[in-house]
Amino acid sequence: MRIFRIPAFIYTFLMLLIMGIGIGIVSLYFGAAYYGRLMFFTYFKFPSLILLNIFPVVLLIFLIYLISNRAWVSFLVTTVVVMLFSWVNYFKLQLRNDPLLAADLSLILESINMAGKYEIRLNWKMICVIAACVVGTLVSAFLVKGRIASLRLRLAGIALLLLTGALSFKYAYSNTALYKKIQNLELINRWSATQTYISKGFVYPFLYSIKTSLDKPPEGYDEKAAREKLFSYEYSDIPEDKKVNVIAIMLEAYNDFTKFPQLEFNIDVYGYFHRLKAESYSGELVTNAFAGGTIDTERCFLTGFSSLYNFRTKVNSYVWYFREQGYRVEGSHPCYDWFYNRKNVNEYMGFENYYYFENYYGELAGGRIAGDEILFPHIIKLYEANKATGKPYFSFNVTYQNHGPYPAKKQTDLQYVKNKGYSEEEYNILNNYFSGIYDTNRELESLIDYFREEEEPVVVILFSDHNPWMGDGNSVYKMLGVNFDLSSEEGFYNYYNAPYIIWANDSARRVLGNDFRGQGPAIGPGFLMNEFFRLAGYEGNEFMKLSNELKSLVDVVHATGRYKEAGRLTQELSSKARQKLNQFLQVQYYWRRNFRSSPK
Repeated sequence: MRIFRIPAFIYTFLMLLIMGIGIGIVSLYFGAAYYGRLMFFTYFKFPSLILLNIFPVVLLIFLIYLISNRAWVSFLVTTVVVMLFSWVNYFKLQLRNDPLLAADLSLILESINMAGKYEIRLNWKMICVIAACVVGTLVSAFLVKGRIASLRLRLAGIALLLLTGALSFKYAYSNTALYKKIQNLELINRWSATQTYISKGFVYPFLYSIKTSLDKPPEGYDEKAAREKLFSYEYSDIPEDKKVNVIAIMLEAYNDFTKFPQLEFNIDVYGYFHRLKAESYSGELVTNAFAGGTIDTERCFLTGFSSLYNFRTKVNSYVWYFREQGYRVEGSHPCYDWFYNRKNVNEYMGFENYYYFENYYGELAGGRIAGDEILFPHIIKLYEANKATGKPYFSFNVTYQNHGPYPAKKQTDLQYVKNKGYSEEEYNILNNYFSGIYDTNRELESLIDYFREEEEPVVVILFSDHNPWMGDGNSVYKMLGVNFDLSSEEGFYNYYNAPYIIWANDSARRVLGNDFRGQGPAIGPGFLMNEFFRLAGYEGNEFMKLSNELKSLVDVVHATGRYKEAGRLTQELSSKARQKLNQFLQVQYYWRRNFRSSPK
């Protein structure tokens, strides 16, 4: 009997090892996403990459085995967990060119809801994996029956595996130097965070993203020094005779495609937008997002931060500053209040009221998400309602119209853009997008015309959150020949840039002594409020003043690790700029984590 048990244990161990390696390799295949086999084969050129992706899967299958004491359970659970995450990552990349990060798990409900808006189909390879999972489970149940009789031995094994997992995460999976050292650059551009993620498989970069989801202090952080630096600046009030109403609108996936000369329009989609720019102060936002990640641009604008965290309590923001200055602060987003947890986070940021699908727009739009033809007039209506309070008004609004994906089927007989031999599906995606943008510009014209005639001083800040989705794997951009080479400035800006406009009516121009015209710089979204304050002559709070000092040297602090200093993109800042950035990051961390209940 003793002779039999030893081979059974070894047999079970080997089978679990083989199954774990197999599941890990299949996950790697789907981790290659739209690169397919070409990327998959490059993984095997890096033994460390293969090990880092497969080791956690093997660890998991043994852990589940020790917990359940059944090989078929460990195989089934491990396969379901690993493949579910792998496929979510696969579809997220295919549809939005955005990988699955650990931070996304806190937005699981939003992700499920958004998934319903896309056409998601299992391909034959996925169906084969599901079939293999069923067969593998049955085979394991009948042919891998080895169990561990000693509970004490199982508990010791579980403890050992958990310790191994903790140590491997600490010294390998959260090791930034190791992550950067493994450079699988054969098929990708090193400047693309998404492509870099894909180049490392799935399991490994996903586990590494746990580190980035934690709000860790910057290197050398000294809380006392950060606080002293912040409050070495004075808090400045807005003079009573200089307070103007501010209407800020973030336009979903809005970009001006006339900057791409290869496109020819049959209809002047951007005519009004260009006329508005001519009478405004305008420039480009260098966003951190592409085809998704709306919330990054939104909250960077509202806080002035260069990087964000998943806020769970009150947080300092420019919304609070306006509120401290006696403004009524509210806004609108016609989509659901739980999306990006806006219902809670907007309250943390200082909004007194916020109008969503559930409490306002759903009924107005007959149960659907309101388009700009409903949203824009109600921005005006809420502005008018505020007059009864006698307070100046700050309104921040986020549109939903023009949210991707855009249908690949024809939805309008109007041909906004000339079809220069484009495929039917990709032409329809592009033309349907322009149909929505054309309608947005018409509503925008009505809104501006209203405030143009308004006697009260009003400034309108318009900006986009990111470039639009244009087909799986950016197929429409590729069809158009748009340069997305992120190693070049043109490609980088094509990928990340989106427009902003700051417009003022005649009354606001008189009150503020500025005509609000001209060409503004390309800036990060965290500096857009700085631009408005500068034009308005407002000095702002302590954080704004520190931020202005950084902006004078570095006006783009990008998620990819690139900066814009002296008008040029760079990875290496001058010593003066690096010192100022480090100082800013220290104070930003303190300011983000220590809410101030009173302005002074």
